[in-house]
Amino acid sequence: MTSAIIVAAGRGTRMGPDIDKLFLEVLGDPIVAHTWERFDEAECIDEIVLVIRDGLKPEFEKLAATLELQKPYRFAIGGKERQDSVWNGLEAISPKADIVAIQDAARPCTSEDLIEATVDAAREMGAAVAAQRVSDTIKQSDDGKDIGRHLERSRLWAVQTPQTFRVEVIRKALTAVREKGLLVTDDTAACELIGQAVRLVESAKPNPKVTVPADLPYIELLLR
Repeated sequence: MTSAIIVAAGRGTRMGPDIDKLFLEVLGDPIVAHTWERFDEAECIDEIVLVIRDGLKPEFEKLAATLELQKPYRFAIGGKERQDSVWNGLEAISPKADIVAIQDAARPCTSEDLIEATVDAAREMGAAVAAQRVSDTIKQSDDGKDIGRHLERSRLWAVQTPQTFRVEVIRKALTAVREKGLLVTDDTAACELIGQAVRLVESAKPNPKVTVPADLPYIELLLR
């Protein structure tokens, strides 16, 4: 059984004050609705857990009533950090789940092919992540003012979501993070802590995350 955790508990502060980016509308629906529907339509996904901010359950229930959803879903409450929200999502998935795909709610263009590819790779490897090759020339700066050194872009990848795992793998990885009191920026970083290899799954199509207002026209173009 494969579960999906859609992490929708963040505040998206880069969008500006008092703006909940997940409920900004694109093509008539909130961004989070597009993400939810992508996973609801994916044949490889059996259930969905949405991790949301405390107090927003009525808003998400109202949204669900407007969508033609096929898959069972439930809600979990987000934690202080993203890794805490993912942990809460893991606590809410079915005990029958052996694979879990973790997705940013603000990434509404993820294709079904990519979801399925990460699920297949995680089943084989234990952990997998959607990613794209870096095409820009990348420089490192230690002081934020001057170039420190050149990074060879042929070896660099920009990781995205879904980040997909065997359930026992991500539980073990996040348990290690919690026990050591660490803060990780994504779930694959937790896997590095326990020495778990992560398979890169190249995203053939654009799979951007909504971060700033200027992202919205591009997202709309892709969804069209």
